[in-house]
Amino acid sequence: MTTVTAPMVGKILQIEAQVGQKVQEDDTVIVMEAMKMEIPVVAPASGTIKEIKVAAGQTVEADDVLAVIE
Repeated sequence: MTTVTAPMVGKILQIEAQVGQKVQEDDTVIVMEAMKMEIPVVAPASGTIKEIKVAAGQTVEADDVLAVIE
């Protein structure tokens, strides 16, 4: 099991992957907004999205778990 974590404090703009979707390492899973920039949050490893733990519009802290890959 691998977690996708927030690189910094910011707001979730868009969820790019759905539960059950297969992703490759470096695929964009979530897009965040931080410091008025869009930051793509990528999968640290290949696998299947098991859980998305955030919603669009939600504010997150650095290192918060955004998704789980299995």
